[in-house]
Amino acid sequence: MADRFKRRIAIRNGPYQPMSRRHRRNLIYALTVGLLLGLLYLCNPPIDPLAVSFLEHQDYMNDRSGMDKFVAKDSFDWRKAPFHNTPTEYKPLPAGMPKTLPRIQHKFTEESKSRKAQRERYRVAVRNEFVRNWQSYKTWAWTKDELMPISATGIDPFGGWGATLVDSLDSLWIMGLKDDFYEAVAAVAEINFGESDMVNISVFETTIRYLGGLLSAYDLSHEKVLLDKAIQLGEMLYRAFDTTNRMPLDRLALDLAKKSTGLGFTADGSICLAGIGSLTMEFVRLAQITQNAKYYDAVSRVTDFFDRAQNTTRIPGLFPTWVNAYKQDLSYDRSFTLGAMADSAYEYFPKTFALLGGLEPVYEKLYKDSAAMVDKHMLFRPMLPEGEPGEDLLFCGDVHASDPDSISLDAEMQHLTCFVGGYFALAGRLFQNEHHVDLGAKLTEGCIYAYRSMPTGIMPEILNIVPCKSRSSCPWNQTMYEEHVLNRASRYDGDFKEVMEELKLPKGFTSIRDKRYLLRPEAIESVFIMYRITGNEEYLEHAWDMFTSIQKYSTTRYGNGQVLDVLDASGYQIPEDKMESFWLAETLKYFYLIFSPPDMISLDDWVLNTEAHPFRRPKWVRVQSQGAH
Repeated sequence: MADRFKRRIAIRNGPYQPMSRRHRRNLIYALTVGLLLGLLYLCNPPIDPLAVSFLEHQDYMNDRSGMDKFVAKDSFDWRKAPFHNTPTEYKPLPAGMPKTLPRIQHKFTEESKSRKAQRERYRVAVRNEFVRNWQSYKTWAWTKDELMPISATGIDPFGGWGATLVDSLDSLWIMGLKDDFYEAVAAVAEINFGESDMVNISVFETTIRYLGGLLSAYDLSHEKVLLDKAIQLGEMLYRAFDTTNRMPLDRLALDLAKKSTGLGFTADGSICLAGIGSLTMEFVRLAQITQNAKYYDAVSRVTDFFDRAQNTTRIPGLFPTWVNAYKQDLSYDRSFTLGAMADSAYEYFPKTFALLGGLEPVYEKLYKDSAAMVDKHMLFRPMLPEGEPGEDLLFCGDVHASDPDSISLDAEMQHLTCFVGGYFALAGRLFQNEHHVDLGAKLTEGCIYAYRSMPTGIMPEILNIVPCKSRSSCPWNQTMYEEHVLNRASRYDGDFKEVMEELKLPKGFTSIRDKRYLLRPEAIESVFIMYRITGNEEYLEHAWDMFTSIQKYSTTRYGNGQVLDVLDASGYQIPEDKMESFWLAETLKYFYLIFSPPDMISLDDWVLNTEAHPFRRPKWVRVQSQGAH
């Protein structure tokens, strides 16, 4: 047997030769090294380049090896543009040591290995989805405002300056995509803020997406060209304040802003609350970084107007949806909402207070006086079917009033309004109000419930439900429910059963006025904030359910598109060919952050603007120059 084996070896490899002692020693050495490497591989498998979550995040968050290789280019220097209504003096930034504000984040303890492994799997899945979208944007829509995720083309609805490019900068940095980040920075350096295909640009959208994106990416990376571009853009947007009463415009005509003739602009007779009141954080941060008082002065004049007029509205304390900026009048509009056209103005009160280190008390006053009225008039418990935990959740509706004695609630909840849970909870921690933290938890539960109740697992853009008269007790009333459904569906023929079959309403909801999901971030934003504030791990599972549902129904070949009908779980509907920049800037970033270690973008060190751009909270504030720069 042995002889036959030796003959076979000889046929394949030549005559059999006994192994020498040196060869045996080398073989044993090789086998030993191989065994050790194998054990090392099992204990520490190689890291997938996409699975950066298994790296120490401090390493890549703080790595700035690619700095300062870029030069900003613009065809027009906005610093030289005329400004016709220059103030005689500028209100300075509050100076001095920021106050020691109350802790916002929960004191997290070390997590178990199994929990960490699961959380990291979630985080990698979110990051992979971001990378898939980003690669499509680079391939099919590079430097365009938006990628169309079905037709694989780019469009420019926001000035043509690469809204998705700029909006995604801090997401790239936070997710450790440094090569992509610096490739994007090189493209940003080439953006020409001196020209646009649009005659008028939205001051609000340009501020929160572009200026916010540039400042945040600079705060994270310290890449100088980003500050240079932020200053150019800030100077352009500053021209929106070149009005006779220095109230900002809703839309800025770029060509007119360049002209040296004329008297500047006239403030708008009607501008939405968000349009006039949501520029604060970005201009404050620009003033802090540049030490130029004029940027702070510009938004502080709006704040002073809000402070003077807060009790002159039809519901004193609350701010109406529409504002007469020309007359500086808050008294004429009868509608009040925390949804579209108003949301971020409220959001910025506590956040600006934190960004200024608590040194300007007016923002605390604006928050507290308005939040008390939101709690009193706009928050409601929904009437839910038996077995549902109605006492643990709240919704936020709209109200209308001709005077303080005739206030009516419209029990309509917008997806946009889902930010309110995080808003109350964050401010509750900041101002040490546990009742507001509790309100935040219940409002967040309301949005989680709305997601869970839909066939697709995704909340619609706008829904309606029966409001309870009391938050403490609200038994199910089938007759009342049917009446509300039929009233909302008055354009449909048939009885209650036929209407329900036609509308496909989940039980408890009286109408889905807008069935779309527009890739919005507000619900996951509040879930993220509640998790960071409470440490409750249930929020991680809620976030994962939301992510997988959104991914299932919005995924296209080239990205993610808006879902047209959250009631259609058939799997046959095609998403809309629309993907706004906030999908990468906000929605996926919040999903990524909730599954990240809690010290990544800690809420005690950073304040996120309404586009989820984190601004660094200063540790101290210098006294800056009072003059123009």
